Amino acid sequence: MSDLYGPQHRALQADFDTTALADAVNSIIVVPEVLPEHQAFIESRDMFFLTTIDHRGFPTCSYKGGNPGIVKVVDSKTLAFPSYDGNGMFLSMGNMTQNHKVGMLFIDFETPHRVRVHGTASVHKQDPLLVEYHEAQLIVRVTIEEMFINCPRYIHRYTRQQASQYVPQTHCETPIAQWKRIEPLQPVLDADTQAKAAQQGLISPEQYGELVQQGKG
Repeated sequence: MSDLYGPQHRALQADFDTTALADAVNSIIVVPEVLPEHQAFIESRDMFFLTTIDHRGFPTCSYKGGNPGIVKVVDSKTLAFPSYDGNGMFLSMGNMTQNHKVGMLFIDFETPHRVRVHGTASVHKQDPLLVEYHEAQLIVRVTIEEMFINCPRYIHRYTRQQASQYVPQTHCETPIAQWKRIEPLQPVLDADTQAKAAQQGLISPEQYGELVQQGKG
């Protein structure tokens, strides 16, 4: 049995008389590697949630989206995924270079189902998988410590409507993010991005806020 539970968990389990139940669930669902049913589910996803820990001890939860198969099962103990162009903050990527412990949550909202992963991450600027992800800047490899299926009963059903136009595709040019059109940010952007922003038209921070509210950010 894994050491999934610490004293803080045991205390609450004792309070609610669920210690035996927690041990039974742990023994049934928690595994140290990817099983075939996990692989098929993970590699069918086009998004997942990633948790990392920053230098102050704060957890950061980040949404990561891409094409279906954004996360690859390299082998039974290793997952890999790309880092695409972002806002330049590199919060998740930076966190993983200091504290390598991560959590990953995969969810299917149409057929309620979810899988959780705990692992140790490494960030790579030069990785053979970079060529498999168009416009990827970095590759993250996660060594799995434990993973398990979670009960889906509280997952609300949502229907996928369309893919994001900003996910890099080999057959077309990726449009610039709307926030890169914000006028006060222009001096800190590269010349190519500035030219594209000027062509589309610069906007104010307030106008960008309106676009976000409309789901066009």
